[in-house]
Amino acid sequence: MTLVVVPVRYPLTEHSKATLKTAISTADQHDADLTVLHVNLYQNSYRVTRADLRDAVESEYGRLSRTRYAVTSGLLVEETILEEIVGLEADVVVIGKKQAGRWRSMIRRLTDDTDIERFLREELECEIVTAQRG
Repeated sequence: MTLVVVPVRYPLTEHSKATLKTAISTADQHDADLTVLHVNLYQNSYRVTRADLRDAVESEYGRLSRTRYAVTSGLLVEETILEEIVGLEADVVVIGKKQAGRWRSMIRRLTDDTDIERFLREELECEIVTAQRG
């Protein structure tokens, strides 16, 4: 079974909503399961629960079949997301255009290659979809 993973912020921002919309469409196109992922930062005191995340997404898009909500904690958002993507063995990852820039900065620290999509495809062996805002 194909798995699409989409990391989002909570509360849902306009960027997160656009990314979610693309992820939902991508999951439908691939007849895939969808995992909506949020990272609680260790350094922040506020903790989002899976129920919080699910309620926010469902209030925006209605009940989504074949959708799982995951909340994990980490120190650095992008690195924690990468770890989750690997752990979940995602086939497709949908990231926002704004998020791609932050990932590019992180990857620049790891390699000279700043092509985020190529790096993620090669390292994670999955398809990367970059959502456009709007």
